[in-house]
Amino acid sequence: MQMTLNRRRFLTVLSSIGVTALGNSNSFGQEGPLETTTVRLAKIAGICIAPQYVAEVLLRAEGFTDIRFVATDAGVPAAMSLARGEVDFTANFAPTFIIPIDAGEPITIVGGEHIGCFELFAREGIRGIPDLKGKNVGVQGLGSAQYTFLSSIAAYVGLDPVNDIHWVTSSSPKPMQLFAEGKIDAFLGFPPEPQELRARNIGRVIVNSTLDRPWSQYFCCMLAAHRDYISKHPVATKRVLRAILKATDFCVNEPIRVAQTIVDRGFTPRFDYALQALKEIPYARWREYDPEDTIRFYSLRLHEAGMIKSNPNKIIAQGTDWRFQNELKRELKG
Repeated sequence: MQMTLNRRRFLTVLSSIGVTALGNSNSFGQEGPLETTTVRLAKIAGICIAPQYVAEVLLRAEGFTDIRFVATDAGVPAAMSLARGEVDFTANFAPTFIIPIDAGEPITIVGGEHIGCFELFAREGIRGIPDLKGKNVGVQGLGSAQYTFLSSIAAYVGLDPVNDIHWVTSSSPKPMQLFAEGKIDAFLGFPPEPQELRARNIGRVIVNSTLDRPWSQYFCCMLAAHRDYISKHPVATKRVLRAILKATDFCVNEPIRVAQTIVDRGFTPRFDYALQALKEIPYARWREYDPEDTIRFYSLRLHEAGMIKSNPNKIIAQGTDWRFQNELKRELKG
């Protein structure tokens, strides 16, 4: 599949919202030259991390000439692709980075991207998380972001996620299909799955991480890099993050164009679901949230669930670097 954007067309789109001429940024001279012009980003099925999919032209304006998208599975597998050095950056659900950081993997979280995207659907009679005890719950896999998120919620309300929930991870038929057919009790999805289930009027939402506290008070997906890339290429790291954060603002200002772009490039099949998801996810709020609060919150939840051994301070000390996003919050004022 052709993975290169029609650069002229996309630049025209970007100029319509006033973000062209990025290569003339006044900060470039202060930052110094790029240490590398290559960056590899993970390609993960799903809509919510659209900013990294539409950032290619912005990355080229930052000076990158070799931009690659490497296919990988979402969740912990994507984080491990990063740890193995198969990709340089990826956005992913925060806990799926925390788990390998706890295990000593060379992953560094550098910033927050957006809030919320998970929705937990359940059949009639299930009104809250405690009602999931003894029930069959579908997720994409035991290493998936969905499993990690729901396990942390279960532990938060006093359930044992290992023994109290019967996890269903069938690859064929998929868990969403099993839920739609009434064969399992609940299903946790992320875009475009919630959009499809709502369009088909299947189940009822009992948790929406975009709207429901405490989950809506923290970042969902965050951006991380391989530790060696940051150490060797700090200027490149800041420029990658800047391009993706500008693309995040682009998702807010031009959701129709972004939806069409990610469909055209094969990141998701349905324009209508993509557009709906882009309008629902609060991308604009990345400036308002403290990424360290997110890591502290989820580290506590994962520790309660028995999924990590480290305390939040250790995770923050060995697996985060906020200097780039702090600088960009000042530079990219909304």
